[in-house]
Amino acid sequence: MSGGSDNLFVAAGIEAVPAGPLADRLRPKTLDEIIGQDHLLKDGGPLARMVQAKKLASLILWGPPGTGKTSIARLLADATGLVFAPLSAVFSGVADLRKVFDEARKRRAMGQTTLLFVDEIHRFNRAQQDGFLPYVEDGTVVLVGATTENPSFALNSALLSRAAVVVLHRLDDAALEALLQRAEAIEDRDLPLTEEARAALRAMADGDGRYLLNMAEQIYTLPAGTARLDSERLAETLQKRAPLYDKTQDEHYNLISALHKSMRGSDVDAALYWMARMLVGGEDPLYICRRLVRFAAEDIGMADPNALLQALAAKEMYDFLGSPEGELGLVQAVIYLATAPKSNAAYKAESRAKRAAREHGSLMPPMHILNAPTKMMKELGYSSGYAYDHDADDGFSGQNYFPDEMARQAFYRPVERGFEREILKRLDYWQKLRAKRQVEGK
Repeated sequence: MSGGSDNLFVAAGIEAVPAGPLADRLRPKTLDEIIGQDHLLKDGGPLARMVQAKKLASLILWGPPGTGKTSIARLLADATGLVFAPLSAVFSGVADLRKVFDEARKRRAMGQTTLLFVDEIHRFNRAQQDGFLPYVEDGTVVLVGATTENPSFALNSALLSRAAVVVLHRLDDAALEALLQRAEAIEDRDLPLTEEARAALRAMADGDGRYLLNMAEQIYTLPAGTARLDSERLAETLQKRAPLYDKTQDEHYNLISALHKSMRGSDVDAALYWMARMLVGGEDPLYICRRLVRFAAEDIGMADPNALLQALAAKEMYDFLGSPEGELGLVQAVIYLATAPKSNAAYKAESRAKRAAREHGSLMPPMHILNAPTKMMKELGYSSGYAYDHDADDGFSGQNYFPDEMARQAFYRPVERGFEREILKRLDYWQKLRAKRQVEGK
């Protein structure tokens, strides 16, 4: 409100109505003012094409918090001449949906189309999501849903088949700086920050434009004439934000995947970063331990048999010490696993053996490797012809241990890395002995 209007309120003995939150005052008025989503809104982008054609399809806007989902939905309605009807899945139920659909049906009868914007649409259950389908199909509403969760997991396949998913990007450093400049323009004064603190402020926002503006608003409440804040004083002034992480949702699986693949790629520094992201975000360290144990067997295996021991030792250390001291065991395990030689030969051997077990059914073991604890079983030939390997000069009998009806197969195929190089030499040696024994036995 202008200064003149404020004076009128004071003269009348009424307090002036305060300006709204900075984020609301800076809410874009046109699609051109949206920051950070040029891939959607500039020439050739999918939303730009829809606006140009004045024909809007149902959409799911998927992206992190503070990237402009609500503003885009509202401005799409303005640009295509639709009535904007907002709804929050957090605060709405079946009665609210019925009311919205009834109003949309009445507008349609008068030649108006409704853009139904559903914020956090993933919070509606499957039955509620199904309830949108007939109204979307008959054109009563154009549905635009907003979600921070992966639509593949959070939304019904039937709903997804009727709505295009568009992905919003987290705001990069340039976009966040543009927002700060807009804030300074509307406040008509610069933020009292050093360049280093200004960069730290953008980093603290973690790609969230709304959060950045809320922090800027806190800084603007400092007394006039406050000296410029450096990074340390900025951190004292603002409550530090935890990195975006929900250990029960999509980010949980994204980061554990990043950790696993970084270790598989032998990038120890990236692996340590992704694990730190999870720990700082509040992940249960024992969940990380379970993945480390799995990784040791799946991606390292016999290339370094000690890898599994290291992973299990990390779990034991955390059980014994707890946080934060026990987390150092996880660090040591990640370093060991990421720098160990890699082999998935054991993992593949499991798959091959199980496939053979399913394909060949219930074949009996060969008679010579069956125990014969009774006289009848001995008479039937159980254990007959069994060669005790320790009696052989080289400790290897070379007998067949597969079912008689099944050809010998090679499930385990070690690689020439780490300890598996030694195992490969042993297997080659035994295979030569086995072939020699077969020739001798003929």
